[in-house]
Amino acid sequence: MTTTSAWLTVLTTTDSEEKAEALARGVVEARLAACAQISAPVTSVYHWRSAIETAKEWQLLFKTTAERYDELEAHLQAAHDYETPEIIAIPILRGSARYLAWVSAGTAPLTSL
Repeated sequence: MTTTSAWLTVLTTTDSEEKAEALARGVVEARLAACAQISAPVTSVYHWRSAIETAKEWQLLFKTTAERYDELEAHLQAAHDYETPEIIAIPILRGSARYLAWVSAGTAPLTSL
């Protein structure tokens, strides 16, 4: 993935609050995102296997750096139970310097002492 932004909001969805919380916790614990926000159920309408489906889903928004995107995507692909999970990165073009510094610090890999 190529981006001109140093920071990203990455979104995905899942079909239960429990799964959303597990995905969020796993990503934040792995320092692949500084935070994850879970939105209350949304209604998704989509094409799947030659049919139009409607489902309740929980949307997750991860705040991360472009540098950590590939690892975050790989983590979501491995941890997600959807065959084709939505994983979309949206560049953060502007933001509070203090907040973006916090995102950078929160996603920096921990070094061994």
